Amino acid sequence: MLAPFAAIVERRHALYALARKRLAGDAARLSDRCNSHLHFGLHRDGEGWIFREWAPAATAIYLIGPFNDWRECPGYALSRANAEEWEIRLPGEALEHEMIYRLLVKWDGGEGERLPTHARRAVQDEYTKQFSAQVWLPPCPYRARHERPTGDESPLIYEAHAGMATEHRRVSTFTEFRLFVLPRVAHLGYNTLQLMGIQEHPYYGSFGYQVSNFFAVSSRFGTPDELKQLVDEAHGMGIRVVMDLVHSHAVSNEAEGLGKFDGTETQFFHAGERGFHPLWRSRCFDYGKPRVTHFLLSNCKYWLEEFGFDGFRFDGITSMIYTDHAIHRDFIGYDPYFDGRQDEDAMTYLKLANETIREIYPRAITIAEEVSGMPGMAFPVSGGGFGFDYRMSMGAPDYWIRLLEEKRDEEWHVGDLFYELTRGREGERSIGYAESHDQALVGDKTIFHRLVDKEVYEHMSVASNNLAIDRGIALHKMIRLVTAGTAGDGYLNFMGNEWGHPGWIDFPREGNGWSYEYARRLWSLVDDEHTRFRFMNAFDREMIGLATRCRLFDRRPEALARDNERQVLAFRRGELVFAFNFNPTLSFSDYEFEAPAGKYKIALNTDSAAFGGFGRVDETVEHFTRLGRLSLYLPSRSAMVLERCES
Repeated sequence: MLAPFAAIVERRHALYALARKRLAGDAARLSDRCNSHLHFGLHRDGEGWIFREWAPAATAIYLIGPFNDWRECPGYALSRANAEEWEIRLPGEALEHEMIYRLLVKWDGGEGERLPTHARRAVQDEYTKQFSAQVWLPPCPYRARHERPTGDESPLIYEAHAGMATEHRRVSTFTEFRLFVLPRVAHLGYNTLQLMGIQEHPYYGSFGYQVSNFFAVSSRFGTPDELKQLVDEAHGMGIRVVMDLVHSHAVSNEAEGLGKFDGTETQFFHAGERGFHPLWRSRCFDYGKPRVTHFLLSNCKYWLEEFGFDGFRFDGITSMIYTDHAIHRDFIGYDPYFDGRQDEDAMTYLKLANETIREIYPRAITIAEEVSGMPGMAFPVSGGGFGFDYRMSMGAPDYWIRLLEEKRDEEWHVGDLFYELTRGREGERSIGYAESHDQALVGDKTIFHRLVDKEVYEHMSVASNNLAIDRGIALHKMIRLVTAGTAGDGYLNFMGNEWGHPGWIDFPREGNGWSYEYARRLWSLVDDEHTRFRFMNAFDREMIGLATRCRLFDRRPEALARDNERQVLAFRRGELVFAFNFNPTLSFSDYEFEAPAGKYKIALNTDSAAFGGFGRVDETVEHFTRLGRLSLYLPSRSAMVLERCES
């Protein structure tokens, strides 16, 4: 299918090779050249300090802060190091740990206060709400005690946001997450933690996707050292930590971000309309500028080396790789991937980023959030691909939303369901998921909220009998099991969704009176033995445990039965057989389908009383194939996984 576009694919690969040669020069490795964070910004230099900045259009730059009453002062003026760079050297006593500062940048026709492009910490004044850079050189910096996990397990990802991770009506911290949430992640059995909102962002409600300071840890959650301790202790539990990396755009803010840093629009970004994202109102990087590419590649290296992250989920790739950001476009056939509306500089950057990351840490995980289905996204750079390890299966959540909104339970077509959840390109690895943070935000609903609606607020007590809740719990477990069971090469869940957290996520904003009521996680609900949330939590733990123990993703799913009339779906994956009865009313006492010969035991049963089910299946019964067929009792609206223990 790509043959008609071979010349374009080859040209794109040639552009990458040319850019790599330009950036790497005579260095053996591209990553050896990606060190802008070691050159620019504030650094201790012997007994003193050195500060460097890239500002081609600037005519003067001053360090300002409490040390000079926030005024330009000759003793704190930077001098030109060359045509585009500025620097200043200061004695050791001029600055100290936690001191705040900004830059006063002047250009032809104007001036403005700015934060350094490579600021490693930015803090917000409680009263003025203004951000300043902060000197960060603690006397006893945190040192990692644990090695990175080195296993080859497929990623079972727990997506999380530290700020909304506790029940407090405020911004929670890295320390609170480490102490109170990380143990939950470990208990559930997830082997990968994906952290959102790490890079500094001025507006909390952006969920961290409007980045201002690319090298700074968001100070609202804590210090860089507290983040390092969180990552390190996750490693000690055998959990890899992946960072949600935003290189697809930058916040438009000028006082806090990169916008018009040196007075021009085009230092980091495209000029004119192309430099502004029409939906996000953010700035769009010019990936064709070597300095910009160098800045972003160095950013990848910084987070890997300084904090010990195990990889990245790259956000907003679709917006990056199309000049029109793929807004209001349908991707039918292969023509839209090669019609000239692609940003080939952005494509080149992604290939360079994956190469750089792999050089720095060969075991790093990179995941592409890309919705258009661009070919080669999760294919090696050496073969003409983009180099990601995995792509997000973004069609699955959309499918579940359509199904729950448009079809009655009696109309669920299990053949379509299996097709939608398993379709994908051979050779491209993917992460499956039923829902992520996107489906939990205001304006959308989580799966459980869609299933039970307002009943979740009044009928989740174990003493309550409610048909809507019974249906919701049953289908919540089945939807997650069939999604994980058919997922290509890994699985993702968002914090709290595993147990049906009620309500949506709504960050404090003017429209809700700056309330934190919905920007938190109500763990007390799942911990309360008198609620039914705990049943879904227990099921998730067993499902994740089964996927880990049986190395679920080592084999592809193979259909065994797709009975659309009775709404029964069965498939195998290695030594496991999955059997689903989506029928809302009918149970089948002797349902037969072909299966590999052998003896089977029930490994997981959604109808178990331990998971809030009705206990209609005797889980001690062993099942034997007869004439190459299994015969099972399949209660309505339930599923089971059987493990072959003898062939």
